[in-house]
Amino acid sequence: MFLQSLASAFPPHVFSQSDCLEIAKSTPAVKGLKPRSKALLLKILAGDSGIAKRHFALGDPDTMFDRSAEQLNCEFEVEAPKLAGKALQKALDEAGMKARELDALFVCTCTGYLCPGVSSHVAEHLGMRREAFLNDVVGLGCGAAVPTLRTAHGFLAANPQATVATVAVEICSAAFYVDDSPGVLISLCLFGDGASAAIWKGKGEEGQYEAGEFRTLHRPEDREKIRFVNAGGKLRNKLHRSVPEVAGEAVRELYAARRSDPDQIIAHTGGRDVVDVLEAAIPEFTLKETRRILRDYGNCSSPCVLLALEERMRHDEDDQRLWLTSFGAGFSAHSFEMWR
Repeated sequence: MFLQSLASAFPPHVFSQSDCLEIAKSTPAVKGLKPRSKALLLKILAGDSGIAKRHFALGDPDTMFDRSAEQLNCEFEVEAPKLAGKALQKALDEAGMKARELDALFVCTCTGYLCPGVSSHVAEHLGMRREAFLNDVVGLGCGAAVPTLRTAHGFLAANPQATVATVAVEICSAAFYVDDSPGVLISLCLFGDGASAAIWKGKGEEGQYEAGEFRTLHRPEDREKIRFVNAGGKLRNKLHRSVPEVAGEAVRELYAARRSDPDQIIAHTGGRDVVDVLEAAIPEFTLKETRRILRDYGNCSSPCVLLALEERMRHDEDDQRLWLTSFGAGFSAHSFEMWR
């Protein structure tokens, strides 16, 4: 499948890590933590996390941790389609297309649940044709963008004349949760909201990127190290301290199976420690785009690998081959290649 355009969108509420530190100092939910837990949270926010700022759709810091499970999911229902639609409209404008020209829409998310899914709302708001195929990919966490692209790739293989859109959207602020677990506290310091949309065709033109060579690894023995669990109806992130090493091992194995050597590796941001481990696992590359996205937006979960791709395409126009990877809940890791 051939890339026609790629665009991102972020909520208007912007918080620096210093802002988040001040919020944490005064929020009742944080004040109620054990002294050791509170010290850990404040230390991370005040330290060198590699993150300068994050964007939150749920922008009122005074009520950030006071919402019920029902309120959080209602706000996800409003904000996720809005942000996904904004990113997709930008991608359509960049491609010089209208939403009614799309034959299919594939959307991935893990930070809320809707039935019908986010794709139904986006299709309605943007004016897609009623007969367009809609598909929502859920339950794959931070790694979801690549298997979503693989799903679109399969659709285009069966329908080579088609034009499709893919959107990765996460409202991580709708899954913020506070307790004394170190993984939960680290998550509060890392995640932000964002969306990335792309337009793809089954047949391309000279100079366009083609995507393929998709691969996936599953490690169910590590499932409990990184996943969402239900905590009174809210989404509570489990994040074990060994996740950077687990990700590094999986990415190294995927990279060893690549078809050919890339000009650059584009990776999901994870966090500073994750990026450090990835660069150690594949030392011939510096993941500068991944680090820039982490700095400017934090870990936005599934959109991040595509945000880093957009960053690369914005500044480096001479690449002939890229190798991309995402990873997360499962534990699962994914990769694909782009070439032109």
